[in-house]
Order: sequence, then C-alpha cells, then structure tokens
Amino acid sequence: MDVSILTTFLAPFLPYLLKAGEKATEEAGKKLGEKFGGDAWERAKALWVKLSPKVQAKPAAIEAASDVASDPEDKDAIAALRLQLKKLLNEDSTLASEIAHLFEQAKQTGSVSNVIASGERAVAIGGNASGNTISTGDTVTHKESKTTNP
Repeated sequence: MDVSILTTFLAPFLPYLLKAGEKATEEAGKKLGEKFGGDAWERAKALWVKLSPKVQAKPAAIEAASDVASDPEDKDAIAALRLQLKKLLNEDSTLASEIAHLFEQAKQTGSVSNVIASGERAVAIGGNASGNTISTGDTVTHKESKTTNP
C-alpha cells in the first residue's frame, strides 16, 4: 500500500478526525467528504479508527497528525505524518493489512483516486476541474520581432 496516497487522503480530514465525537465536527467532516465524492468522510473515519490508537501511543506520530490538522496543505507536515504512518505500518503487519483492506475499499467506492502527473509541467486532476484555471508555469507572450537592417 502506498502510504503517500493514504496520507494525502487523510490530510484534509484530520482537523475533523482529531475532534471526532463533536456534533459540529461530524457535520463539517461530512460536508468536506461531499466535496471529495463517494463516501470519503466515512472511509476516512474508518481508517482513522484503526490508525488512531497507534498514532496516539507515539508522541512523534500524534505531533505530526496535529501539525497536519493545523495546516492540511503544509507539505512538510504531510511528509512528517507520512513517515510516522509508514513506521507504524511497518511495525504492525496486522494493522498494515487492515489499513490496506480499508483503503482498497475506499478506492473501489471512488472515495480515493490515485492520479499521477509525470513529466515537466505535467498536470493531473483527480476530480472535476470544471471552471478552474490550470497553470503549468509557462507564460506565453507574443512580441513582434523587429529587425533592423544596417
């Protein structure tokens, strides 16, 4: 199982998963899940129920999860969480198997998609990008060339 994809999937839900049990949090998580399609919120909760006890037992892992919850788009925080999840899953083959099974189910229901952009200035879209502007970093301007003959 690709821990990178798992971490990326969980990241936007972590602010809500870490506050699970609060009614407002549950509703916010559901609304976020609707943005991702499928039953993403329910899948994220199921994954977190399995992962949380191990994460809670390891100070570095809970710190990494808290950092991602504070800023789900922070690439450094996501990398730290990815490393901690990788360690947890490597230490516990039963947990790794359960997470892999749950994650495979999430993929099959459309809650998780794996999209890879490959190549210079490549673009990958894992959902609907309708109405968005996509930039590859290229700026094209047209300038007339003026040639002067001496």
